[in-house]
Amino acid sequence: MPVEEQVMSKTAKLDLGDKTIDLPIIVGSENEHAIDISKLRTETGYITLDNGFGNTGACKSAVTYIDGEKGILRYRGYPIETLAKNSTFLEVSWLLIFGELPRAGQVDELAEEIRKHSLLHQDMRHHFEGFPATAHPMAVLSAMINASSCYHPELLEVKKIEESSLSMVAMLMAKVSTIAAFSYKKSIGEPQRYPDPSLDYCNNFLHCMFSKPYGRYTASPEVVRALDLFLMLHADHEQNCSTSTARVVGSSEANLFASMSAAVCALWGPLHGGANQRCIEMLEKIHRDGMDVKQVVERVKNREFKLMGFGHRVYKSSDPRATILKEACDDLLKALGVNDPLLPIAQELEEVARNDDYFLSRNLYPNVDFYSGIILRTIGIPVEMFTVMFSIGRMPGWIAHWKEQHENPNGRIARPRQVYTGATERDYVALESRP
Repeated sequence: MPVEEQVMSKTAKLDLGDKTIDLPIIVGSENEHAIDISKLRTETGYITLDNGFGNTGACKSAVTYIDGEKGILRYRGYPIETLAKNSTFLEVSWLLIFGELPRAGQVDELAEEIRKHSLLHQDMRHHFEGFPATAHPMAVLSAMINASSCYHPELLEVKKIEESSLSMVAMLMAKVSTIAAFSYKKSIGEPQRYPDPSLDYCNNFLHCMFSKPYGRYTASPEVVRALDLFLMLHADHEQNCSTSTARVVGSSEANLFASMSAAVCALWGPLHGGANQRCIEMLEKIHRDGMDVKQVVERVKNREFKLMGFGHRVYKSSDPRATILKEACDDLLKALGVNDPLLPIAQELEEVARNDDYFLSRNLYPNVDFYSGIILRTIGIPVEMFTVMFSIGRMPGWIAHWKEQHENPNGRIARPRQVYTGATERDYVALESRP
């Protein structure tokens, strides 16, 4: 269970000219220390400036804990390594959203609700027809999540969330999976395959993605497990760009559909969810051009080549998700007998980077994107769908943070300040007098 933060008897003192104020020091359940500046502007007229919010705590949260220096990631207190070995994506989704691992029967209840909501309203087929075949799947996904809310007005009232939270959670998790598969079918000019209620979450998605009009796709257990693990490891990652977006939009009491749609848009960027696509494209270029890995490394050092899939904004020693996915990648390729030419390149790059002072001194090591792309590629997911897969996995985390914020009685609408650097007051010049 979450542990409430503590306010220390000690305070931080801030000297501003002839004025000194005391700022409370707050200690989190994992002994993280923060200076509470919520009354800074009221008492002093000053604000803080922190580009990128790297030193700013925007909220208190009990969902996910990260220690970047030690390479630790925990969902609701459970180490990601333990969950990866013992749980499934749906179990972890329940954990993130409702705070505890599901009891017997609860995960089946969630799975049943997802099956019930997996079909899209028939009228939504016309929305898919309105997109060009060249539309990026992330654009389709964001638009269709928002559009799906039009068919469920009963779930748009924020005050009713507590009464229907399981139904809403299941609906979003089901719809995002179906929308993703339908958008892929649209992009390749194939008819959509409807979800099959007899299949579990991952198998159903793979069926909708890869079944043909003339034949049904059946995934191997190794593929299903690899996909389930991929989704689980992407389920949440604290206050990243897309999660922060979901919380900011939700702080206005925007409905869950609108907040999730906004989060998808934030994830789309290559510096966030699009990084795994860029990583695969980098490995493909190295392979296609016959580049020597050692020469690539030297070009990276000379800033002549951009290395994707290395380093992380938060982790400073290792990304625990990458360690898990590396092993999963090896197991998947071995089980399927796949000889992917990109894997030896990735392995050699990692080996060189882990023994080179240039990379070690800069905390550059494989992150979650480095091996996840090879896993998705092996499953058969096209590169342009990689960020969509990230969105499917991250949906329960976004929902958990939106729900946590909504249930906070002290929640406020997000309204950052700024340091204005534009022109000072100017005299108006009439149009005919302007140079």
